[in-house]
Amino acid sequence: MTAVPPRRIVVLRHAKADWPAVADHDRPLAERGRREAPAAGQWLAGAGIVPDLTLCSTAARTRETWKLVAHELPRRPKKTLYEDRLYEASTGELIALINQAPEEVHDLMLVGHNPGVQGLTELLAGSSEGDTLAQVRRGFPTAAVAVLSVDGPWKSVEPGSARLVSFAAPDSV
Repeated sequence: MTAVPPRRIVVLRHAKADWPAVADHDRPLAERGRREAPAAGQWLAGAGIVPDLTLCSTAARTRETWKLVAHELPRRPKKTLYEDRLYEASTGELIALINQAPEEVHDLMLVGHNPGVQGLTELLAGSSEGDTLAQVRRGFPTAAVAVLSVDGPWKSVEPGSARLVSFAAPDSV
């Protein structure tokens, strides 16, 4: 019997957004965000992470972040779905989306918003490498990336079932 490698959940908060006089859902990235997002993509590339499936919020700032991140990866990500349910999602809603991921997916990325992405990372992390969980608890800045490792099928992901293996924020990417 061959051991199945752990799956990965990659949680990415959108890069820094601008505050023009538009609806929140339509806010674009600020100049700082346009610098942060490629750096996050370069960090992912350096970590050898190219998601099999990316679930991205439909908000303008998340779509723009994902486009800039994906451009930095060594190969085109397999599939991206723009998901309305990621916008203003609770941690429970985010876990429900993870539980619905197809079983053939090994690396699943969520591109979303705070407080959901930080709450999800903290809730799933039953353990962590080094001080990564403490870093997340101090804050999940724009363009930050958390990588969690999970064993078993997606439908079994629940609070405390993952290991937080890395966390990178813009100043460290």
